[in-house]
Parts: sequence; structure tokens; C-alpha cells
Amino acid sequence: MRAVLQRVEQASVTVDGTVIGEIGAGLLIFVCAMPADTQATGDALAAKIAKLRLFQDDAGKMNLSLAQTGGSALIVSQFTLAADTSRGTRPGFSYAAKPDVAKSLYLDFIASMTALGIPTQTGEFGGDMSVALTNDGPVTIWLDTENP
Repeated sequence: MRAVLQRVEQASVTVDGTVIGEIGAGLLIFVCAMPADTQATGDALAAKIAKLRLFQDDAGKMNLSLAQTGGSALIVSQFTLAADTSRGTRPGFSYAAKPDVAKSLYLDFIASMTALGIPTQTGEFGGDMSVALTNDGPVTIWLDTENP
């Protein structure tokens, strides 16, 4: 799986003019399932994200995790993280998992984050979403379980 994490002061997802997911301080997580991914891949990624020390402690150092701060996660499916731009100027997306598999893995990943005690909101899988956020830092981290 691939994920882009953005530390945020707030973030929201809107579909057809309606806010469907919204968080305060925490992480906006764009996630993409790849063909070789399994539920175990998503579980491992969720565990890593929950423990990553991306938040400032009292001394101003990034020493605290999402789990430690009580922050929330807004999880948005993002198949374009699998873009192949090696040829030409139009990206290809054949490296992304097929939609039915990807949706199942996306839902499993959300369940894993929730099971870790992270308050979680979501986007709409396959939906035409508008994502709004206020970056904090900014801190943006890219994770790839295939090439850690």
C-alpha cells in the first residue's frame, strides 16, 4: 500500500456539496492499494501510522504519535498514488489494485485504524471528492509498504 500523510490542523471531504468526513487536529491520509496488498499489509501500515512520531511534544520536537496525541485520521482513497509516469505525459494507473479489491483493502485499512483507537473519518471510495485542509507544519510523509 502507498500512503501520503499530511499533518493537519483540520481537514474535510465534501461530495456533492455535503461534508461527509471532517476532523480537527490529526492526519489526512491518502491511501492506495496495490495489486499484491493484503489485509495484513493494511494492518501493518495502520500500525506504523498510528505510532509514527509526527507531532510536537512540549519541547517542540516531533516525538508524539497520533495515538499519543488523541488526534484523528481522515482517510481518503487515492488510486493516483499508483501513477506510472515513466512513459509519455499521461499517467497510467495499472499499478493500482483493481477497484473491487482496492475497496475491500481500503475498508480493511479504515477498520484497522479504528481498532487501534484512532478516531477516524473517511472519504467516499471512488467518489468525486473535494478535500480541504489546513496543513500543520507543513509535515507531509510518503509511505510505501513495498519499498519501506
